[in-house]
Amino acid sequence: MNLKDIRNLNITDLAQREKSLRKELFDMRQQSRMGKVEKPASFKTVRKEIAQILTVIKERKI
Repeated sequence: MNLKDIRNLNITDLAQREKSLRKELFDMRQQSRMGKVEKPASFKTVRKEIAQILTVIKERKI
């Protein structure tokens, strides 16, 4: 999801997306501990998207 798509979502959708991404990140960490990570580069993309979502939420609160 790119930044334009993130900016078009409302705050409740952003919160849901953040929650699902955090769960995905948790699951990927668990897979990493077991040695079954298929795409190690996806850690970076998930963390980046979480940061973008949090930035947009904070901008709207101000």
